[in-house]
Amino acid sequence: MQYIITFFWSFLLVSMLNYVVSSVLSVDFNFMNGVIVSLVFSVLVIIIAAIIPNESTPEAEAEAEHH
Repeated sequence: MQYIITFFWSFLLVSMLNYVVSSVLSVDFNFMNGVIVSLVFSVLVIIIAAIIPNESTPEAEAEAEHH
């Protein structure tokens, strides 16, 4: 489910960015370019999320115990 949501939001945001930039530059809006870039962006986000560890640091655990 997280992969679907990641693709949905990247598709939505990249398509909006594609539309705005193409409008500002006065070029034709190309829908497929947005789809391709959003797929690449989704894959990069999923890879980065897999690389970043989920464990908290000892400093964060000690601080959480004090609260």
